Amino acid sequence: MNPHQKQIADRVLDEESAKRRHLVVYLSGAHAYGFPSPDSDLDLKAIHIEETARLLALSPPRAAVDRMEVIEGVEIDYTSNELGPVLYAICAGNGNYFERILGTLGLRSSREHEELRPLAERALSRHVHHHYRGFARGQLAEFEKSPQAKKILYVLRTALTGIHLLSTGKLVTDVTQLYDEYGFGEARELVERKLAGERVALPADLQEKWRGQAERAFTLLDETRARSPLPEETPNRAELEAWLLEVRRRYFF
Repeated sequence: MNPHQKQIADRVLDEESAKRRHLVVYLSGAHAYGFPSPDSDLDLKAIHIEETARLLALSPPRAAVDRMEVIEGVEIDYTSNELGPVLYAICAGNGNYFERILGTLGLRSSREHEELRPLAERALSRHVHHHYRGFARGQLAEFEKSPQAKKILYVLRTALTGIHLLSTGKLVTDVTQLYDEYGFGEARELVERKLAGERVALPADLQEKWRGQAERAFTLLDETRARSPLPEETPNRAELEAWLLEVRRRYFF
């Protein structure tokens, strides 16, 4: 982020932090994926802890909160999800939440975030394959509608993050740190195009080339699942539940 973007992000997060207790706020999107252009928006993805008494009330609060707007030329896409549904989802392999918890571009943290990080690392399982494959397929469908460098980079980023996670148990979201390792070094040309702007289209020959490369990435993702050292199921579900109950007791106001 440039200084102006950071100023706007801090303002938004201060406003939202006055409304809910953030466990973590993570800068996602192109900034996390290794190809932010000057006009990239700020994807501010958070996890929050609701007061336990409010969760038990007759009208509990919404589990997710969204805010999208442009502030002084900076496009903001803020989402925060409540801790309970997040933990349920990571047991199902939801990579979006693993990225918020384990990612390196954290903007805000907390005591609970530090407690949760090692629990989330131990919760990794082969279930992440379903998330990353499905997400990448959805991005490929978006590329077919609008064949931009950004769209196909999202496909590759998602697939390669899943491949690396299944191979090593380590989360890396920056495609520029992964494409050489897994044989997709030519994606540099896509990154160079994307850095020029959010909506740079690909010519027809490159569209066809990268459709084929995307299919190769899907094949590698499936093959990696079969030999992954990760367990089939979340191994520490009981540990996560015990920690969640402790947090609920901590914030029973």
